[in-house]
Amino acid sequence: MGRILIVATGGTIASTPEGSGLTPTLTGRELAARVPLLDTLCELDFVQPLNIDSTNMRPRDWLRIAAVIREAYDRYDGFVILHGTDTMAYTAAALSYLIRDSEKPIVLTGSQQPMANPFTDAKLNLYHSVLYACDPASRDVSVVFGGEVICGTRARKQRTMSFNAFTSMNFPPLAYVRGDRVVRSAVPAPGEKDGRRPRFTDALDDRVIVLKLTPELRPSIFELLAPDYDAVILETFGIGGIPAYDGAYQRAIFDWVGSGRTLVVTTQVPEEGLDLGVYEVGRAYADRRGILRGDDMTTEALVAKTMWTLGQTRDPDEVARLFYEPVNHDRSVQQR
Repeated sequence: MGRILIVATGGTIASTPEGSGLTPTLTGRELAARVPLLDTLCELDFVQPLNIDSTNMRPRDWLRIAAVIREAYDRYDGFVILHGTDTMAYTAAALSYLIRDSEKPIVLTGSQQPMANPFTDAKLNLYHSVLYACDPASRDVSVVFGGEVICGTRARKQRTMSFNAFTSMNFPPLAYVRGDRVVRSAVPAPGEKDGRRPRFTDALDDRVIVLKLTPELRPSIFELLAPDYDAVILETFGIGGIPAYDGAYQRAIFDWVGSGRTLVVTTQVPEEGLDLGVYEVGRAYADRRGILRGDDMTTEALVAKTMWTLGQTRDPDEVARLFYEPVNHDRSVQQR
């Protein structure tokens, strides 16, 4: 029987009604005790590094969770992180970069309804997560929710109330949980585990912001952002359109990267990704030093990867190398 460490961080799954609304109060051990047959799957241990609404989850908390896993890594066969749903996709992506190439599963889950709710989805999500973490073929960071296993860099919360809250963006689910079985997708097939050590890092640059283009958004916004941010993730129109009617955006963006800052170009369209080479309004930015292309990555993964990349280096060429290196299936391999 394997050993799984449950890392409880709060969220809806742990919440109970308080005077001002739902508030995380239950511990990981208390949550597990309410799930029938959970203790028959494996040996469970518990740790509670924080107990917060995931709206309050910050990059410093991602580092704290990663440190818990790093310290316990050799003593357990897998990890299940109980987390609020609102920022779960950000945390899953961040852990994918902070703990690369893990041969042990690191699973995030939570629920749309608290564990105490009579119609909760919490019991099944927690059971499925431990079941998946116990499977010898499981590895890397993933989200297990609503019967699906989603790569940690491809998860997005798509629905605010339904039990199938998460979807896998631009990449197939890794597996499905059916009863007591893990049914894996044909791609990507998990490789053989060879005992390699995961690559841990413990530095992030949290001075990263997402900026969504809207009609008549003033390009002077870049000047306002400069004192507080090192990188902008720019959600463009369509496949990569940036307004070109008077040249102001091009000047503002070239000044931004010319100052040593980073710009990541992505699209605000959820599916199928970016291609700056299609339209004239995007081509000017395609090969500029300091401008990175998000391709088909999720915005959540782009935020985490940009913070992680800038936490390692500020050299533009090294930033680009790290950024374009695929990690946990975060991007489709592109010809450059």
